[in-house]
Amino acid sequence: MNEERRRIRLLFSGIVQGVGFRPAIYRIATEQNLGGFVLNSPAGVVVEIEGPAGQVEGFLPAFLDNLPPAAEIADVSQEDISLRGERTFQIRSSREEGDKDVLISPDLSVCENCLQELKDPQDRRYGYPFINCTDCGPRLTIIRDVPYDRGNTSMACFPLCPQCRSEYQNPADRRFHAEPNACPLCGPKLWMTDENGIPLADGPPDPVKEARNLLLEGKILAIKGLGGFHLAVDATNEEAVQRLRTRKYREEKPLAVMVDHLDAAKRIAEIGPAEERLLLSPQRPIVLCRKKLSGGIAPSVAPGVPDQGIMLPYTPLHALLLEGNFPPLVMTSGNRVDEPICQQNREALFRLKRIADFFLLHNRDILVRCDDSVAAVTKGNTVMIRRSRGYAPRPIPLHRTYPDILALGPQMKATLCILKGNQAYLSPHIGDMETPEAREFHSESRNLMERIASCRPEVLACDLHPAYYTTRLAEELPHREIFRVQHHHAHIVSAMAENGLSEKVIGLAMDGTGYGTDGTVWGCEFLLSDEGEFQRVGHLEPYPLPGSDKAVREPWRVAASLLRESYGQEWPNIAGRLSLQDYAPHFDLLNSMMDFGINSPLASSLGRVFDAVAALLGIRHTVSYEGQAAMELEAMANVPYEKHYPFLLRYEDGRTLLDLRPLIHVLVQERIYGIDPHKIASRFHVSLVKALTAMAGDIRERTGVGKAVLSGGCFQNRILLKGVIQALEKEGFAVYTHRHLPPNDGCIALGQAVIAATRLERNGS
Repeated sequence: MNEERRRIRLLFSGIVQGVGFRPAIYRIATEQNLGGFVLNSPAGVVVEIEGPAGQVEGFLPAFLDNLPPAAEIADVSQEDISLRGERTFQIRSSREEGDKDVLISPDLSVCENCLQELKDPQDRRYGYPFINCTDCGPRLTIIRDVPYDRGNTSMACFPLCPQCRSEYQNPADRRFHAEPNACPLCGPKLWMTDENGIPLADGPPDPVKEARNLLLEGKILAIKGLGGFHLAVDATNEEAVQRLRTRKYREEKPLAVMVDHLDAAKRIAEIGPAEERLLLSPQRPIVLCRKKLSGGIAPSVAPGVPDQGIMLPYTPLHALLLEGNFPPLVMTSGNRVDEPICQQNREALFRLKRIADFFLLHNRDILVRCDDSVAAVTKGNTVMIRRSRGYAPRPIPLHRTYPDILALGPQMKATLCILKGNQAYLSPHIGDMETPEAREFHSESRNLMERIASCRPEVLACDLHPAYYTTRLAEELPHREIFRVQHHHAHIVSAMAENGLSEKVIGLAMDGTGYGTDGTVWGCEFLLSDEGEFQRVGHLEPYPLPGSDKAVREPWRVAASLLRESYGQEWPNIAGRLSLQDYAPHFDLLNSMMDFGINSPLASSLGRVFDAVAALLGIRHTVSYEGQAAMELEAMANVPYEKHYPFLLRYEDGRTLLDLRPLIHVLVQERIYGIDPHKIASRFHVSLVKALTAMAGDIRERTGVGKAVLSGGCFQNRILLKGVIQALEKEGFAVYTHRHLPPNDGCIALGQAVIAATRLERNGS
């Protein structure tokens, strides 16, 4: 007896386009002799399956067991529909009409199959720097619109040659419907130019070989990559690295390096299992690993810090440049100070002309700028430092549905966020909003995310600080309502959202600067927080910041302030016995500024305390980049230590206040007595862990709340993060940290969005 026939329609949403989804559907359907079709649509991937009822019923489980590696299904709907009598299965042309509900895949690192072909002299793509397949290659950075078809990408101007078209149309081929498919005959081309954009004489027959030779000569190359340009130089050549720093005006900020393979990474740094997984992952971020002194890297690549940022090749071009035990290469963002990464050839030739000696260019347009992601490992878990290539724009899943919101993000380390349904769409890393170029990039990113989310919210969220660019921008954009969100509340709620928390928590928000509701500078905050509101239940005792923003760049000023808080009017004498004596001519002026509150705002910033202690120990009196003093202090804290410095907790006006004056007093005395600064730095870290844990315990006693959420840039300090987590857990707290986003300001936009959405709901708007 013939089995009854059945036809069903499936709609898959999520990361389902550009990842080999349709070919996988086709293979399963044809293997089971089912009829129907699959196509891309703005709403996702549509599949209709027809055949014997039992086989139709088994199709979806069989497919889910063979899901393409880069695919992520957010939702699948199924319905029975009328039979059409189809006996064969087809991949049909995409539909353009309809609401868009497709998640665009992040860019994927080159896969092993493509690497094997790249290095096979018998393969027609041997040495071709744009090799890719459905399992790897560019995605976000070449897309113009969804659905993800070649015509909607920057590959539209490269018609497929007969051989590539045959692969594209062959269901048994790995490049079946691989939209960026290309070869040397029909695909993008690579060439070398001098600093003026003039191609090298007669055009070198092998631009990669020429680039390698120039790098070995110590030249600086601007290399067009996946999401923008890199500035590359031989990482073992101290003179060349110094020249790059001088030209880029990047005095001391650490530079990342790229190495050919894992063994090369292990020669440079300590690589544990978790770091190894990150380095080899399809996302291929820069991974911060503890440096080895014998690694052979030039001293000026990452001076004064314990970690070296390392990444492995993630494009075929990188693999070609580094093959054959080539020296590690500095690969730093191709930009000028405070500007976004260069995207197009003409732009790079103009903006990088006085930095790069030569340019390695290609003619595949980058449609979306996307800088490298940065990650570290603490307690075996990944801590994001910068979320961009490989991760964005994959949305953050939320525990419930929210109203549509556009959050414009912070002033520093900016990203922006769109809430739509139960998904949070975060842009790739944008950066600091200090230059017109950065603000234009913010606008590009906003337009991009509105296209990706197919959503243009009328309700906006921004920071509380009235002078921030994003705060002013909120007033200029079309809107129905604006919610101004306190910086540290956004920190805590972003981590809550990542962990599916909505009930009250004790939030520990530790960073350098955030505008408080009282107009002072916050930065060591204990917030009793839920998704919409917060109560400031504890903080560091405020102290003056003489010179305001200048104190951020000159930590000796903060050190003077903390000495004044701890020693009173005797502080100049104490400072003179430390390494601050060179600044003695300024002491009287600073004293007057702090006495009369002239350009000396009160601050409760923990980040500035780190800076001050670095200055007190003589590690760093001025900084050339954000976090430099704190990072160097962390590097010095390499001596096991259990004893902590004294501190005081007191209760006032419903808040627990942390008084670090006793800590500073004893720390300074130890420094004057000649105690090893490594021991002092270690003891300081131990003391902060003890103090923050004691604060949380005191607040739990008063509130009954036993969940602690950690956020803020200070928790990029791995000693602090690991110590606080362990100490709080030992005290019985349930501790939550970021899972997908950085603890620094890169997480702020998500917190802003969720707070605004919650307040909108509570207001009944």
